[in-house]
Amino acid sequence: MKYFYTVVLFFAIIYAKAQDRDVSITFENLSLQEAILKVEKVSGLSIYFENQWLDDQSKIINGTFNKPVSEVLDIVLQDTPINYYIAGNKIILIKNSAIYDDLPSDYFGERNGDLVAKKPVFFKAYDSLNSGEGNLAMIGKDSKENLTKKFTISGVLRDSKTNETLPQVFIKIKGTDISTETDENGFYEFTLPSGSYILEINSFSHERISKNVVIYSDGELNITMRENINQLDEVVISGKENKTIREATSGVTTIDVEAIKNIPLVMGERDIMKVATILPGVKVTGEGSAGYSVRGGKEDQNLIQLDNAVIYNPSHFLGFFSAVNPFTTQSATIYKGSIPAEFGGRLSSVFDLKSKKANTDKISGEGGVGPVTSNLAVNLPVVKGKAGLLVGGRATYSGWILRSLNNENLSNSKASFYDGIIKYNHEINQNNDLEISGYYSKDAFSITADSLYQYSNRLISAGWNHTFNEKNKASLILTNSHYKFGIDYDSANANAFELNYQIAETQALIKAQYLLSKKHKINYGVSAKGYKINPGKFTAKNPESIMNDIDIQQEKAFESGAYISDSFTVTDKFLIDLGLRYSFFGALGAATIRTYENGVPLNDATVTGEISYKNNELIKTYGGFEPRVAMRYFLGNNFSLKGGFDQMYQYIHLLSSNTTQSPTDTYKLSDLNVKPQMSRQYSLGLYKNFNDQFLELSIEGYFKKSSNILDYKVAAQLLLNEHIETQLLQGEGKASGVELLLKKTSGRLNGWIGYTYSRTFIKLNSKFSDERVNNGEYFPANFDKPHDFSTVLNYKITQRYSVSANVVYQTGRPITYPIGSYQYGNAEYTLYSDRNQFRIPDYFRVDVGFNVEGNHKKNKLAHSFWNFSVYNLLGRNNPYSVYFVTEQGQIKAYQTSIFAIPIPTVTYNFKF
Repeated sequence: MKYFYTVVLFFAIIYAKAQDRDVSITFENLSLQEAILKVEKVSGLSIYFENQWLDDQSKIINGTFNKPVSEVLDIVLQDTPINYYIAGNKIILIKNSAIYDDLPSDYFGERNGDLVAKKPVFFKAYDSLNSGEGNLAMIGKDSKENLTKKFTISGVLRDSKTNETLPQVFIKIKGTDISTETDENGFYEFTLPSGSYILEINSFSHERISKNVVIYSDGELNITMRENINQLDEVVISGKENKTIREATSGVTTIDVEAIKNIPLVMGERDIMKVATILPGVKVTGEGSAGYSVRGGKEDQNLIQLDNAVIYNPSHFLGFFSAVNPFTTQSATIYKGSIPAEFGGRLSSVFDLKSKKANTDKISGEGGVGPVTSNLAVNLPVVKGKAGLLVGGRATYSGWILRSLNNENLSNSKASFYDGIIKYNHEINQNNDLEISGYYSKDAFSITADSLYQYSNRLISAGWNHTFNEKNKASLILTNSHYKFGIDYDSANANAFELNYQIAETQALIKAQYLLSKKHKINYGVSAKGYKINPGKFTAKNPESIMNDIDIQQEKAFESGAYISDSFTVTDKFLIDLGLRYSFFGALGAATIRTYENGVPLNDATVTGEISYKNNELIKTYGGFEPRVAMRYFLGNNFSLKGGFDQMYQYIHLLSSNTTQSPTDTYKLSDLNVKPQMSRQYSLGLYKNFNDQFLELSIEGYFKKSSNILDYKVAAQLLLNEHIETQLLQGEGKASGVELLLKKTSGRLNGWIGYTYSRTFIKLNSKFSDERVNNGEYFPANFDKPHDFSTVLNYKITQRYSVSANVVYQTGRPITYPIGSYQYGNAEYTLYSDRNQFRIPDYFRVDVGFNVEGNHKKNKLAHSFWNFSVYNLLGRNNPYSVYFVTEQGQIKAYQTSIFAIPIPTVTYNFKF
């Protein structure tokens, strides 16, 4: 190559003027190299080039031309990185760069320190190749006539071994303040003037690299990174340098799925969702409970999706484990505030989970063995370098955990679960790729010997991603989600029965991005979703049963949305994300709906009639605008102020009379008698990085006001109720809080300390006593826990050994106590306090773990990782619930706990 450029310069000096002769030439389905050789033959000029440059191009040339040689070459070499130079009777082909006869008149002019384009671009090619800064890459094609001052360089980061894309990797232009981060598909993008730069690429899970690049015009640079085998010093929440400082969005957390192996959790299970619950702003009702409360929201106000498809019940084993497989999950991003406009349908949060892409180069995998579950994920190449299949499965092989619990009712129970995922990804060409995912999970448990409970999730997702050009790309996504549960009561008496419930939704969405300019990045899209709910079917198994069969009429609806957002860089200090979403909902027939008198409680006595609707006939429509605003302003170096506002609508409601979410909870769609929920959230926060960005501090406050929040009348009957609206109440909610998070992202000691002070209240007011709770005043919600403290720390002893610890403290949740009894007529009744007037005792837990990496030899069959942990080290008898019974005329209180003793665990993970 060195001698080739010498030849180029030699001819450039000797021949002062080009011979640009006319030629008449015809191309018929010729490759680039064949076309160049034909130009050489017809023109009589000698053309010099390297074969590989032309072989790498897939362009086919057609057409008849009668033009000068230069114009023919312009056509032939269009859309390729190849330039040419005519020197006398010779033509020199050059890749990327161009040969200049002289310099522009303003080349040495003043630049005021700004990054501006300079043509020609000079760089020390051979020094760079030997500088240790990485191999030289030339991007785009130089052109003397190109007047564009800024160019776009983009590409995808992949693991060199597995070929998996690498999301949330930080990339910086050395010597400047310009930086970016790869998205969920490993894609990155820069807009820069032409010139020579060094890309610095930092990842906690992969080796840090630098890359020399020379930018001539728009172009693509894909980069592979080698995994860093020593991962004991990884952090759990990805800080990725100053990402939290730079972005406008607040209340966003990305969980490093690989790094959570160091966190001691119950039964040693690596659990993404459980890690989320020890972050500020995310709470659960109790230990081993399902459902999540985010910033004061109810369990149904969280959109939990895997590969864009909704998971309705993301828990296994009655809430002890999540239904998300960590070995097949690429990323987990949680939006608690400043929710992007592309998401809709829920009020409080989005748990956006993405599965890994399969390794398309060779067979690889990862697995783990623990005391309760085993897990295995395998990558199988289908078309080398293009397509691959990821297959993952997890199962429990014993119900012994239930038999060891400190709960007599559960100790005689049994339970099992499994889940599986399969994903196919295919890179069709440079501009098109396809991803298809399928997921299924099933749980079965028996609380008593004659009852079997089962529930399952199923989802399918297919996505086609297309890049139109450097500025435009879009995705077409189709999903289907299905959740069902059943109870099989097989008693010897005549009361044997089956109960079944299911909900399904099908969705189509288009998401697109448009890079309008350096200052404006536009996201827009549309979505359409159809719901179908079978609210319950009860069937008596014994023909002589006195119980009647019940089949609640089906519910149907559609929901659609359209959104557009603009990430607008106003100044170097001020960034604003403006988003607008409009959502529309329609309840559909066939159905027969009761009507009631206006202004009175809904009950059998106030029914005015019924309306029958035909199949797919509109029953009731709702809709509204959902503005989203997020702003960031730099107060100084590594110090920013952020603010945000979100308005959301939710058209689907969870019906649950339990304190915690249960597998037998049902969903209700908005209709003629049930209004959609709506919320407005305001947030404000300060974000600061210290100590060369290894220490991050954030303080964020929020206030949220909600309307039409669903609650229930006293002793409400929710399951198998044909007129469920008579059991429901809709009221107001308000939540506020301050979240403090201190993270150390590198060094021997890393982790985070989080603290949240928050309050959540509900008001159910009416002029009618049976619809009024606590005299119509605000009262604490079930998940109101004012103080929430958590810390997760990992200390690296050596390259292979580390210790970890968790400390969790929470205020006890609210509860309603019996406070006495009274006589009415000839009967005695229990007198209860106002709803949620008291609290169960506070929760406190300490966990510890010891982590051992296998040796770091590169040529091993598999790399291993051992985790030895103790959950609830102090053996604290943390309350799960408090209940009351009457014994000998006296009301007595009892407390139940899930884990009242330390739980030691050993788990083994491997990767090949």
